[in-house]
Amino acid sequence: MRIAVFGAGAVGGYFGSRLAQAGDDVVFIARGEHLTAMQTRGLRVESIEGDFTVESVQAADDPATIGMVDAILVAVKAWQVPQAAHAMRPMVGNETFVVPLENGVEAPSQLAAVLGEDHVLGGLCRIISALVEPGHIRHAGISPTITFGELDGRRSERAKKLYEAFQKAQGVTPTIASNIHVAMWEKFLFIAALSGVGAVTRAPVGVLRSLPETRAMLEEAMEEILAVAQARDVALPRETVAETMVFIDDLPPEGTASMQRDIMGGRPSELESQNGAVVRLGREAGVATPLHAFIYRSLLPQELQARGELTRTED
Repeated sequence: MRIAVFGAGAVGGYFGSRLAQAGDDVVFIARGEHLTAMQTRGLRVESIEGDFTVESVQAADDPATIGMVDAILVAVKAWQVPQAAHAMRPMVGNETFVVPLENGVEAPSQLAAVLGEDHVLGGLCRIISALVEPGHIRHAGISPTITFGELDGRRSERAKKLYEAFQKAQGVTPTIASNIHVAMWEKFLFIAALSGVGAVTRAPVGVLRSLPETRAMLEEAMEEILAVAQARDVALPRETVAETMVFIDDLPPEGTASMQRDIMGGRPSELESQNGAVVRLGREAGVATPLHAFIYRSLLPQELQARGELTRTED
């Protein structure tokens, strides 16, 4: 398969490099110093699953120079998905399919609005990784998994081909979901709760799960997402909250979510696509989400300031 990775940062860079390591034809869409580093020095990955370097990397900043590909993995920040959908159109042929690896649940519909539903699968991944410096990714926690599937639940040959490509790769466990919507909301329940509570408290996961007060906040945040999902006819099981807390209890104690790190670093974050989305989707479904509303409203001034849309002196 010829696979394009749109967004070659901590997530896309890791999964794309594993495919390239396994011998697949992978091209990365990146920019700036990270692009230059990959083109000149390759892509170095430090991983708890084993360190390696992809010496010869195909990378470009202009999708129009790539030509059509079989599959596109989308790993940009969630707010960049609509823009990325337009930018990737030169790579999309009649048989091309696109798999978003985003933290939210709205990316498939955003991609389909530009590219057409026939070209879009649902998808998600689990990994703790960071871009240490241009051309250097560090995978620090969670055994990496990637899950994808057709939005209508059918089994497809194209999903099978991508699954087989990842099966050949080291350091990745692939799954074809029987219900990708449930799988995406399970991930959303985890990441939006951890990101929001972590960002508003500025505490790592070890502290959040240990203090009774913040542990209760995590559980309450998950309960709100569960209620929204069920109101929107997503068959998220009742036990998802308890199972997710077990997963959180196994995370490295110093771990933080990427949205939390962005907010603490004064950078634009996925606030709107995570906690903001919980509030928005809950309102549409008639479900109250007071904790997520508090988190969203508390973090919104800093988010707008990071985006240059608010100054400290604004009335």
